[in-house]
Amino acid sequence: MRTVLVTGPGGAGRTTVAAATALASARDGRRTLLVSADAVPALPAGAEPAEAAERLDCVRIDAAAHFRAELLDIQERASGVLDLLGANRLDGEELTELPGSAQLAVLHTLRRVTEGDWAQRGYDVLVVDLPPLPEALALLALPGQLRRYLRRLLPRERQAARALRPVLAQLAGVPMPARWLYEAAARKDAELASVQALFEDKATTVRLVAEPGEAAAEALRTARTGLALHGLRVDALVATRVLPRHSGDPWFAGLAALQEKCLDHWQQEWEPATPVRETAHLGHEPRTADDLAALAGACAPDDRAPGHAGDPWWTERADDGVISWCLPLPGAVKQDLKLVRRGDELLLTAGPFHRIVGLESALRRCTVSGAALTDGVLRVRFTPDPALWPRTR
Repeated sequence: MRTVLVTGPGGAGRTTVAAATALASARDGRRTLLVSADAVPALPAGAEPAEAAERLDCVRIDAAAHFRAELLDIQERASGVLDLLGANRLDGEELTELPGSAQLAVLHTLRRVTEGDWAQRGYDVLVVDLPPLPEALALLALPGQLRRYLRRLLPRERQAARALRPVLAQLAGVPMPARWLYEAAARKDAELASVQALFEDKATTVRLVAEPGEAAAEALRTARTGLALHGLRVDALVATRVLPRHSGDPWFAGLAALQEKCLDHWQQEWEPATPVRETAHLGHEPRTADDLAALAGACAPDDRAPGHAGDPWWTERADDGVISWCLPLPGAVKQDLKLVRRGDELLLTAGPFHRIVGLESALRRCTVSGAALTDGVLRVRFTPDPALWPRTR
């Protein structure tokens, strides 16, 4: 399944471009699903896939309903402990969503598309309207982060002590919730793994949406580094609300000239690896299906190149035995880079973005001897540790 993740600076028409992308895909003959947390003009807004056009279904994420359902489910599973403690049950009507629940609702919806009850519908293309850029980049990293937390807090090895739980329960005087806790953790880990696999799939790309201007340019440069850190490819940069370049009105022509200057800069910075597309200013906010159709021509998904190149790292070996672990980080600044080696993991910080990477088996037997950022590529140097490498005559 081809997946297009749409995001960009806030207020740039991100949701409209996502809808136009989905419509263009459906008109090309592919069964398409559009997932969005925001209302899309002229398209249905329901929690279940509803037909919006021929070969196009639309789903709107209800974060509040998902939060209530999840919390009530946890409350039911922990009912024994809660009753023992004399806790008062919460009713669904009194629950209001907490910060972060919107991101979890998106992950839950994507799991239903990949392995849940919607997977049987046979969609060819999935278009996801992600939150604005900072929240979207955090969301893309969330499945891997949550899975790591689960492995650290509830390692599977501890389940071997299941035979001791009755004894521990008698000593403590309260029921031990370990069994359902581990079962819940395993279930959540499987759900997160399916979404993480979707993000890391070779057919997944990110589509950036921005209105030409200096503020958007800075946000895009930062996002480019964050996406490269996770090995995601941008299939297109869609410039929205582009004004006609020729006008008899001096004030109007001045705005168009500023946009054109920004577009020229984007083309030099992003192309040819990432095409820069333009959608014309309609003169009003898109409200109808015809408005979306007018924008769809510039938003058709490009299937010519893979989105995720797999593991973005590669290794280089020097004659002196030093191994360089390399990662392309376009737009990264040396002063904003931080590296920390912790056991078998490398903690990498690039500006506001963080990623924890597990080291390959060969690198685990090395010590970090330095790092350098050259021409947009980070190279971390590893020197073999004589105490860990096999000795040769």
